[in-house]
Amino acid sequence: MSGQPVRNLRICVTEECNLKCFFCHREWDPSENCSLELKDIKMIVEAASSLGINRIKITGGEPLMRSDIVEIISGISPLVEEISLVTNGILLEDYALDLKKAGLSRVNVSLPSLDPLRYKSITGGGDITKVFNGINAAIEAGLTPLKINMVILKGVNEHDVEETMDYACNIGAILQLIELQPIPGDEQVFKKFHKSLNELERLMESKSIAKTLNSTGQRTIYILSKKDGRVLVEIVSPFNNPDFCSKCSKLRITCDGRLKPCLLRNDNLIDIIDFTRSGNLEALRGKFIEAISIKEPYWKHSYESI
Repeated sequence: MSGQPVRNLRICVTEECNLKCFFCHREWDPSENCSLELKDIKMIVEAASSLGINRIKITGGEPLMRSDIVEIISGISPLVEEISLVTNGILLEDYALDLKKAGLSRVNVSLPSLDPLRYKSITGGGDITKVFNGINAAIEAGLTPLKINMVILKGVNEHDVEETMDYACNIGAILQLIELQPIPGDEQVFKKFHKSLNELERLMESKSIAKTLNSTGQRTIYILSKKDGRVLVEIVSPFNNPDFCSKCSKLRITCDGRLKPCLLRNDNLIDIIDFTRSGNLEALRGKFIEAISIKEPYWKHSYESI
């Protein structure tokens, strides 16, 4: 087991999505779009919080495809310190205020490009105007600090970074530059579009007025001065990075109710759905402890082992 305490839990609440981003790794979730019920999610969070896991991130698919997403947030918000949500932003305008009232703290919005045509091509037909409206609604509702997740795709959007930095600065968002992860079942996409962030990080460092680390020490955050203020740029470079892996503080829950200790592994998943359905909280806690005990850095292995 890694020495890093586990403090974060990512819960995949659906595999459904209203976009078709060609680079999506789908959380490496092997499920067949079985959605956890609200009572399952509440019990999972209760077990996790009793072990000191106090930060929950709701993921998918697209979480806002769940008609009961507001009820999910309100049901688990009293149990933990923070709930955040990853979304493509298409439906966010409709949900932002209700999510905030339900107890959601903040959102990460996936935004690979600000160019409408490029965005549409990357996402398989997405309307970027809806995303901008969703971001504005989230900020107005207080779902902040809002983070923009920009996965860097070689030959596609690598030259859009400066413009996205300006946009993040203007709206008061944090920009996360994210290295493309391996795509399950489609190695060619990764080989074609993967780009190391080393060059980008050197550029950020050369322009920054200060830098720091995130709470786990995994990611460097650069503070850059822009004409309209300052912008925070967070570098997320997990690929083939043992140091990044060794500082991982998260577990995942698949949408069919399995504990997943590592994003890139599906050979050590732990079934927990029977315990949530039977209401056996102590047994569920035991499964969390088991998952934590077998958690280890993935990137002590080579990419060929995926």
